[in-house]
Amino acid sequence: MEFKKITAAEAASLIENGQSIGLSGFTPAGAPKCTPAEIAKKAEAEHAAGRPFKISIFSGASTGQSCDGMLANAQAIDFRTPYTTNADFRKRVNQNEMAYSDLNLSNLATQLRQGYLGQIDWAIIEACAIEKVGSKCHIYLTAAGGISPTVCRLAKNGIIIELNAFHSPKSMGMHDVYEIEDHPFRTPIMISKASDRIGKPYIEVDADRIVGVIECDVADEARGFKDADPITTQIGQNVADFLLSNLRSGLIPKTFLNLQSGVGSGANAVLGALGQCPEVPNFNIYTEVLQDAPVALMKQGRVLSASTCSLTVTNECLMDVYDNMDFFKDKLVVRPSEISNCPEVISRIGVCSLNTAIEVDIYGHVNSTKICGTKMMNGIGGSADFTNNAYLSIFTCGSTTKGGAISSIVPFASHIDHTNHFIDAVITEYGVADLRHKSDMQKAQELIKVAHPDYRPMLQDYLKYASKNGGHTQHALSAAFAMHDTFLRKGDMRLTDLAEYIK
Repeated sequence: MEFKKITAAEAASLIENGQSIGLSGFTPAGAPKCTPAEIAKKAEAEHAAGRPFKISIFSGASTGQSCDGMLANAQAIDFRTPYTTNADFRKRVNQNEMAYSDLNLSNLATQLRQGYLGQIDWAIIEACAIEKVGSKCHIYLTAAGGISPTVCRLAKNGIIIELNAFHSPKSMGMHDVYEIEDHPFRTPIMISKASDRIGKPYIEVDADRIVGVIECDVADEARGFKDADPITTQIGQNVADFLLSNLRSGLIPKTFLNLQSGVGSGANAVLGALGQCPEVPNFNIYTEVLQDAPVALMKQGRVLSASTCSLTVTNECLMDVYDNMDFFKDKLVVRPSEISNCPEVISRIGVCSLNTAIEVDIYGHVNSTKICGTKMMNGIGGSADFTNNAYLSIFTCGSTTKGGAISSIVPFASHIDHTNHFIDAVITEYGVADLRHKSDMQKAQELIKVAHPDYRPMLQDYLKYASKNGGHTQHALSAAFAMHDTFLRKGDMRLTDLAEYIK
């Protein structure tokens, strides 16, 4: 049986108004690019003709401009979940032009199987190779796992494959495809170390469910990384010093911990700084995204093995991985998101989570998704999956943003994604706020110490005012958001006069 070859435009013609598509990929890595772009063109043509056309989208995490961006701009999205980083999509979400549901990444595949999110009509999957084996088709994914196994199984109308020659067939075998059983028949996930493999290197489906194969050669829409700067370098050194202190005192095991790091230039720089600290032992990584810095550390022998859901790397780095698969094949494993982000596994193997905060309030609650409590930035992603289940949970951030106009340490977080019950430490360029074994009021003093010096007096004044109200956690609610309000009105939190707000 030969698979039917079709064009991306022909694939897009199959997608109808009101349908739902499930996509491969996790970040722009591994996401299909040709078909979503053609769906956007179809939406524009339908709208020009006066006909409705909107679809729902489910993916492992964010996608690239050819998917999230073009579909958002074409007003083709009715509903979308989970995480996304695309600027055009973010703009449309914050203008309430589409329904967006933020969701912990570990939960998506399960909720799809449970039917909470409705029916999946089509799966659109990027592959580096496909092979016919009897009545079955083996689909070899590219740079990410995501929710691909689940959407392939659930897609009612069939599977469309983008066979992308940009991704080398040398990577066949890099994936470990395993899908969790449905409730109440789940079995333990037998991963006890980052390099363990428990599944197959491919997705297996009935061959007759492959509706068509699109042959293409399109690069991943990879994002570049900013170079480390003095602030991220100092944060990385502070993280290293904190971990080494815990190691020496016996608070973390002598074998060290598996490290997890969130996505972005800051996280990439912090993990790179950790790897360059000679006193930090060689370590393993169990994470959801692997970026350029840890890949380089793998080649240096500093990272012994890495489990991830996505190679969220520059294209140059990705080509280097493909060219050196003989080196990486027993050190690198790419998993579906429900496994890479699985609370059971994270809790079992001992992970130190390193995630980035937008802001942290003085009692240790973290906002990682919304600017001033209202504007969606990216989504929660997998940060809660790791934070809530890690052996040691750390958030990092620069003490200020916008040239100092915004303090990352505030009296009350304008939105809370992570409560202080799960957060062990917050680290800025000014040091470490160790929140373990401390009351809320003690946590406040720890966090003010790592705030920018420009804001420490203001935060202490807030505490002084709030103390008059008493309580286990002391707040002056009329002034709790004074710094945010001042920024929105005047463009600089440093202009806050707390006396205007205290009642």
